[in-house]
Amino acid sequence: MPLQIRKSVQQLVSEASAEIETLTVEQARALHGRPDVTFIDLRDPRELWRDGGIPGAINVTRGMLEFWIDPASPYHKQFFGSGNRFVFFCGGGWRSALATKAAQDMGLTPVCHIEGGYTAWKRAGAPVEAIEPKPAPGASPR
Repeated sequence: MPLQIRKSVQQLVSEASAEIETLTVEQARALHGRPDVTFIDLRDPRELWRDGGIPGAINVTRGMLEFWIDPASPYHKQFFGSGNRFVFFCGGGWRSALATKAAQDMGLTPVCHIEGGYTAWKRAGAPVEAIEPKPAPGASPR
C-alpha cells in the first residue's frame, strides 16, 4: 500500500511562507556584513564544500537547528541569543522556509529567509566563497 501523506512538502512550504518574512536576494545583500545580522546556512556540509557559501555565514545543519536555538538544550549555541536578526538560507529556499517557521514558532526573532536560497544568491552575482572540508579531529596533514 502506498504511503498516504496528509500534506505535501509544497503545502508545508506554502503554509510556512504565509507566516514568515521572505527576503529577495537584493534585500538580503543589503543586510550582508552588518554586525547586527547573522546569516545561517542550513545546507549539509557536502553542499558547502561542493558549491561554496556566503562569506561570514554560520553553518547550522537543518537537523540541529532547533537544538542549537533552545537555551535549555545541551547543544545550544550562544550566537542564537545575540539579539541579532537572523537570515536563513538553504539551496533553493524550501528548507529555509520550514526552518524559519520553526525558529519563529520557538520564539527566535527577528528571523527571515532568502527567496530562492543560495542558488538565487549565487546566480545574482552576490559574494560567495569556497569552503573547504575541515580535517577530521586527530587527522595528520599530508
